[in-house]
Amino acid sequence: NTLNYLDIRTVIVSCGTCMDQLEKYHFEQIFPGCRLLDIHEYLLEKGIRLDGVGGTRYMYHDPCHAPMRTMPGIKVVNQLMGQPVDLSERCCGESGTLAVTRPDVSTQVRFRKQEEIEKGAGRLRADGFAGEVKLLTSCPSCLQGLSRYNDDAGTQADYIVVEIVKRLLGEDWMAHYVQRANNGGIERVLL
Repeated sequence: NTLNYLDIRTVIVSCGTCMDQLEKYHFEQIFPGCRLLDIHEYLLEKGIRLDGVGGTRYMYHDPCHAPMRTMPGIKVVNQLMGQPVDLSERCCGESGTLAVTRPDVSTQVRFRKQEEIEKGAGRLRADGFAGEVKLLTSCPSCLQGLSRYNDDAGTQADYIVVEIVKRLLGEDWMAHYVQRANNGGIERVLL
C-alpha cells in the first residue's frame, strides 16, 4: 500500500537468487501488472549493446542460479557484447555460502573450474592474442568466486552490466552515478 501511488511496470534484478526469491513471494500480487526482469535482458530489450570491443576477448560463466528467463544467458551476453563470447563450463564453487559452509567441497569444485577457465583463456590466446581476457557473469556471488582465478588464469572477472557501462560511460561511471543519485535521482519513501 505504501507504494501504490507509483506505476511500477518493471522491477529489475541483478541476481538469480533474488529473482528466485521474488518469484516465490508471489511478486504479481505485490505489484499487479508488473514484470520481473534481469538487468541484462532489460538492457538488450532497450537496445543497449556494444559494437564489439577491440583488445579484449570474453568468456561467460553462466551461474547455477541463472537470473535470465527470456533466453539463455550465453545468447544474451553474445548480443550485448556485440562479438562472440565463449561459454566457460562448470560451477565456480562460490554458490552463495558454499565456500564458507563447505570449503572442502568448494575447493574441489574450484579446481575443476580453474582448469576450464585456463583452457578457455588458452583458446582465446591461441592465435597470438595478447590483449585482456575477461570472464563475465551475471551473478554477484559468482563474480566473487571467479575473481579468485584472476591471477592464476590471467583473466579478469567482471559483471556483464559493469563491463558494458565502463565501455559506454568510462571508468569513472560509478562516481558520476552516485553523484546524480544523491542529487535528486532517488525517490525517498517514508514508511
